[in-house]
Amino acid sequence: MLIASDQEWSGRSLESILGPRGYAVLRAYTGRQAIELARASNPDAVIVDARLPDVDGVDVCSMLRDQPSFSATTPIIMTATGSTSRAHRIAAYQAGAWEFCSQPLDGDLLVAKLSTFIRCKAEVDRVRDESLTDQLTGLYNVRGLARRAKEIGAEALRAHRALACIALGPDATLRAQSEAELREIEDQLGAKMSAVLRSAGRASDAIGRVGQTEFAIVAPATPPAGALRLVERIRAEVQGTSIVLGEKEFAVTIRAGYTAVPDMADSPVEADEMLLRAVTALHHLRTEGNGSFVRAYEQIAGATT
Repeated sequence: MLIASDQEWSGRSLESILGPRGYAVLRAYTGRQAIELARASNPDAVIVDARLPDVDGVDVCSMLRDQPSFSATTPIIMTATGSTSRAHRIAAYQAGAWEFCSQPLDGDLLVAKLSTFIRCKAEVDRVRDESLTDQLTGLYNVRGLARRAKEIGAEALRAHRALACIALGPDATLRAQSEAELREIEDQLGAKMSAVLRSAGRASDAIGRVGQTEFAIVAPATPPAGALRLVERIRAEVQGTSIVLGEKEFAVTIRAGYTAVPDMADSPVEADEMLLRAVTALHHLRTEGNGSFVRAYEQIAGATT
């Protein structure tokens, strides 16, 4: 539970209500601190005072909702001391608040609402975790891509067609000054990569997010030479782009691992295993840190075929 309030009596009052009910409480005293803590801690709920010393509570709510890493299922409750206008309340709800409460708070009512909100969040999160798509990008997640790979592989096997699996990621380990900054870089990179892959991929390709900053493509009717051309096209679209975080700018470059067969009927492994091999090739290439930007699984020393 994250509480954002610079009013010590108000914060302590909330802690005294929530602590005995089993909630672990984090305190933020400014709007920007609340945003940083929300990124780092992924709280079950956030309580925001309408008037913070640096950022208005409504703006904090809006900024949290705009963060890709902040779940849309996380309830935000806004509190205010004294009278508030109808327009202010409407603005809070429009910014993504689930509830607006006036001080002094009714502790029992607040806890009952939080309990209901958090149960709803847990159920939605459970359903989402069992889904086949990635929340941030809308692409397949690992489970969904593996399932789709099996389906595409079975079709390629029956038709004696080529198949390629390609994994892509940044060319080096991302570094940042804080966990929150790292998450922001990863989220921006994920959004940028997903846009590039949607543009470069074909309608028949299955594209998914297989890591925080790693993506993969299952490309039917794509022999080894075609896999290399696809990697080069994606790399050309990414090269020269950058991620901006505050006053910092991070250049984006990628590396890729792949495996491909001209006839799936002759493949020694199934398509989901090919997908794993492509990711393995990417990891080997990034670990080596040499000048190459693409590596076939079959080029790894000791790789099974």
